[in-house]
Amino acid sequence: MKTLCILGATGSIGQSTLDVVRRHPDKFSVHSVSANANVEGMLGIIKEFSPKVVVMASEVAAEALSEKVNSLTLTTIVKAGANSLIDIAKSDDNDTVMAAIVGASGLLPTLAAVEQGKRVLLANKEALVTSGQIFIDAVKHSGAQLLPIDSEHNAIFQCLPEKEQNQPGFCTLVESGISKILLTGSGGPFRTRELDSFEDITPEQACTHPNWDMGKKISVDSATMMNKGLEFIEAKWLFNVKPEQIQVVLHPQSTIHSMVQYVDGSVIAQMGNPDMRTPIAHAMAYPERVDAGVEPLDFFSCASFDFQQPDASRYPNLMLAIKACKLGQAACTALNAANEIAVEAFLNKTIKFTDIFKINETSVNKFVSEKTGSIEEVVALDCKVREFAVSLLSDFEGRS
Repeated sequence: MKTLCILGATGSIGQSTLDVVRRHPDKFSVHSVSANANVEGMLGIIKEFSPKVVVMASEVAAEALSEKVNSLTLTTIVKAGANSLIDIAKSDDNDTVMAAIVGASGLLPTLAAVEQGKRVLLANKEALVTSGQIFIDAVKHSGAQLLPIDSEHNAIFQCLPEKEQNQPGFCTLVESGISKILLTGSGGPFRTRELDSFEDITPEQACTHPNWDMGKKISVDSATMMNKGLEFIEAKWLFNVKPEQIQVVLHPQSTIHSMVQYVDGSVIAQMGNPDMRTPIAHAMAYPERVDAGVEPLDFFSCASFDFQQPDASRYPNLMLAIKACKLGQAACTALNAANEIAVEAFLNKTIKFTDIFKINETSVNKFVSEKTGSIEEVVALDCKVREFAVSLLSDFEGRS
C-alpha cells in the first residue's frame, strides 16, 4: 500500500491520479492533498477519499473550506499557504508525492519531497526547468526515486533499459547504446493555420487542443509549443543528455508519445491512446503494471502516423527554449518565469498570442547571465524576471 500526497489535486493530473486510486483502493491511499483555491473541488475529494490533511494555497479558500468541513463534522485538517505545502510534501506520513502543481510555485514543495528521499512522481516540469542541477543533485544526495509523469518523458523512461530507469538524472545513455531521444509533440491546434493570422488567435482557440484535455496554461503552452520547449529542458536533466541528443518530432496523432533511438538502428517507441492516466498509473505502480482505465490502442481504427519537423517561424517559443537550454540555468529560469506572466496576460486578453514570444525573448536576453548557484538565487531570479515581465506588459496594452 503506497500512501500518497497529491500536490495539485483539483487539476487535470490530480484528478487523473485520484481516478487511478479509485480503481485500486488496495494499492493506494491518500494522506494529503493540495489545491490553489477550488473549494468545491477539494470538498468533493475530502468526502470521497478522507485525506488527513488538505492545504489550500489561498488563505481565503482555506477559510471557506474549513467552514464547510466543520459544518459537515468531517475530520480532515485544513491548512493554508506555501509553508504548509512544503510540510505535507515532506511529511513522514506519506511515501509517495505526486508533484502536479502547475508552474514555478511547485518548485519548493517538490524539492522538499526530494530532499526527504521520497518516491516523487514528477508532473511539475517547471521544477527541473527552473532549478536543473540543484534539483538533480538533491535527488542523488537523498536517494529519492524520481519517476516522470509527462507523457513524453514517461514514454522515454519506458523505452530505456532497466539500468537507466533506476538512475534518472544520472543516466549513461551512450553506455547503453542510445544515440538520441526523440521527443514527440502534436504541434498544437495551429499546426496548419496561416502564420499571418496568428495575431488574431484568441485564448479560447488556444485552449482547444486537438488531442489532450489539459488546463488553460498548459493548453496555451502547447499552442505556442513552449510546453515542448520546457519538456526539452526537462529531458536534458532527467536523462542526462546534451541538447544535441534530443530531437523534437511533430506527430499530430499523439499516438506515439516519444521514442528512443539506439546505435544499432533500432528505434523503440511507447504508444497508446492520449490519456494521462496511462503514465500516471505506470509511475504510481512502477515497476508493476495496473489497470489505468484507458482503452487499449486499436490498430485497425487508429489514424495513420505522420511525422514532421517543427517550423521555426511557426514555433519561435520552442526554438527559444532550445536556445535557453544551451545557454544555461539562468536563461531557463528566466524563460519559465516570463512565460508564466505572458501566458496569464494572454488568457486575460491584455496581450496578443504573438506577444508571448516577445516578452519571453526579451526576458531571457536580459537575465541570461544571472547567478543560479543556489535555490535562493533561483527563487530570487524568478521573482526579478516576473517583475520585469509584468513591466513589459504595458508596452502591449490596447493591442490585443
